[in-house]
Amino acid sequence: MEYRELGSTGWKVSTISFGAWAIGGTWGKVDDGESLAALHRCLDLGVNFFDTADVYGDGHSERLLARLRRERREPFHVATKAGRRLPVHEAAGYNRENLTAFVDRSLKNLAVETIDLLQLHCPPVTVLYMPEVFGILDDFIREGKLRHYGVSVEKVEEGLIAMEHPGVRTIQIVFNMFRQRPSELLFEQARRRRVGILARLPLSSGMLAGKMTRESRFEAEDHRSFNRQGAAFDRGETFSGVDFETGLNAVEELRQYVPAGATLAQMALRWILMFPEVTCAIPGAKRPSQVEENIAAAGLPPLTRQTMAGISAVYDRRIRRMVQQRW
Repeated sequence: MEYRELGSTGWKVSTISFGAWAIGGTWGKVDDGESLAALHRCLDLGVNFFDTADVYGDGHSERLLARLRRERREPFHVATKAGRRLPVHEAAGYNRENLTAFVDRSLKNLAVETIDLLQLHCPPVTVLYMPEVFGILDDFIREGKLRHYGVSVEKVEEGLIAMEHPGVRTIQIVFNMFRQRPSELLFEQARRRRVGILARLPLSSGMLAGKMTRESRFEAEDHRSFNRQGAAFDRGETFSGVDFETGLNAVEELRQYVPAGATLAQMALRWILMFPEVTCAIPGAKRPSQVEENIAAAGLPPLTRQTMAGISAVYDRRIRRMVQQRW
């Protein structure tokens, strides 16, 4: 496992970490036994950073991570998120009363006295212009409720605004072979400000694992079924905002660049790690075998210049017009 510094937190975290959205819900049925086995396998293989949120399974994934901490002695970091529990997700809800309630609930779910990293959960852009919100987070640090805080964003521009607040230690954003724009100005500014980048949806909702076909079907409670047009939350969170047919066609072109002995998913993860500004990719997994495949990507040799150019060409030809200026 490779480790990189997470901004100015002082932590070194595994470049392939773990995203706990899938084990919480909205990715089809899950089995807690398998989920816990996957979490344990992460620790076995050197993962030391887990990303979750208070709304993943209404706190279920937070509670699974609390159980993992009880069952293992290895130290690890947990990042969670707050804001999406608001009945109406608007800027006015990001007040001290609500944020205190969200943080206190996550402290209880995680069974800790201090949250390692709290991220505002894709807040309305207006929140990023409200210094009083970040002042509340600073107060939580002084009170010992948080060690650090950051912001999970949908758009590059939101990440740039968020980084202007001096207490922001991390930016989480969708970054993968189908969403390449963050590697431009956002990464440059993150490096200059020593802000860690957490790459979410690194496999584009599983599309970049290369196992989907035109006959693939998803359960009713799976966001890949109900959110393709953004009916429940930002469309960019499902298949990176790329329509299913286009995604499948792009995947077929990308297969020619997969290194010998690797899978498409591993190449997709290794591609992300080619950008030194990224601290870690946070793929999800429901089973230990998925964890093992994901983590093996950290051991792949760097992708060649020709492979990187080929991947960029597929993006430019198939994907760019759909996503580049939207997110």
